Amino acid sequence: MRKSEQMNSVLFTLTGERKYLTEAEREAFMAAAIAHERGEVRTFGLVLAYTGCRISEALELTPRRMDLAAQAITFRTLKQRRQNVYRAVPVPERLLDDLELVHKIRRALRGKKGQGDKLLWSWGRTQGYKHIKALMDEAGIKGPHASPKGLRHGFGVKAATKTRQPRVVQKWLGHRDLNTTAVFMDVQGEEERELAARLWE
Repeated sequence: MRKSEQMNSVLFTLTGERKYLTEAEREAFMAAAIAHERGEVRTFGLVLAYTGCRISEALELTPRRMDLAAQAITFRTLKQRRQNVYRAVPVPERLLDDLELVHKIRRALRGKKGQGDKLLWSWGRTQGYKHIKALMDEAGIKGPHASPKGLRHGFGVKAATKTRQPRVVQKWLGHRDLNTTAVFMDVQGEEERELAARLWE
């Protein structure tokens, strides 16, 4: 598959509709998550938004995977042939503070044996999907991009356009093949819009 075809299949539907969230939509989603009355739904949505992880990767998280000192979350990367491939994704301190508030991370790590390995969220993948879709609805986001995968792709687009470092983005997203990551580097970003704006002057 050529790179242009791969980009279309990852980021656009067959009819040309976008499959990733824009920066404004990501902000609207996070605002909806922050405003949610249930703390565990709030943290679930924010973890997906800030890390670009897959739903199943988030649902494996335990207090022990929260690296408070390094300000990162460690995920077991799925869709890899090897069983135990891990990646650490940096996150803002405010997200770790929220995880501590809702899930009592430090207490779990200091507690009885096994507390640090208890799952942060007790629901399954289907319920997790429903929570993300509900937050999308609350944020007013509609269309094929209003999904967990759209949130992941939106993270990938932002990470690619802001860092311009495909190897770093590949690590954060847990891609085995750099070509998969490369499609995010070609998405229209701020620099491209600024160049186009000069034509409109």
